[in-house]
Amino acid sequence: QVQLVESGGGLVQAGGSLRLSCAASGRTSGSDGMGWFRQTPGKEREFVAAISWGGTFIYYADSVKGRFTISRDNGKNTVYLQMSSLKREDTGVYYCATATSASTMAKTSPKIDYWGRGTQVTVSS
Repeated sequence: QVQLVESGGGLVQAGGSLRLSCAASGRTSGSDGMGWFRQTPGKEREFVAAISWGGTFIYYADSVKGRFTISRDNGKNTVYLQMSSLKREDTGVYYCATATSASTMAKTSPKIDYWGRGTQVTVSS
């Protein structure tokens, strides 16, 4: 079992920045990919970003490219999402996730091994 705990969400004005963190614990071996998804009421959960264990492979949703940066610290079993130039449409619950590979997370039908409970991000105008 792997436990994922997100932090760093909150309320921010449009154009502002936030950094999300996700700490993993438990049997993390085998979860090469770590990343982020988000969900707003009435919509399906959508992919945001993913990163491979060594950071060689990084994937972003088109909607966040150039504004969000994903990174990870394997010594701390933590993945980060630096969000800048935030827009109202970035509002949602952000979920941390793990998978066997980062590329798996970016697919149309991602195969996720574990989910965190989510952290709320609200962008006001």
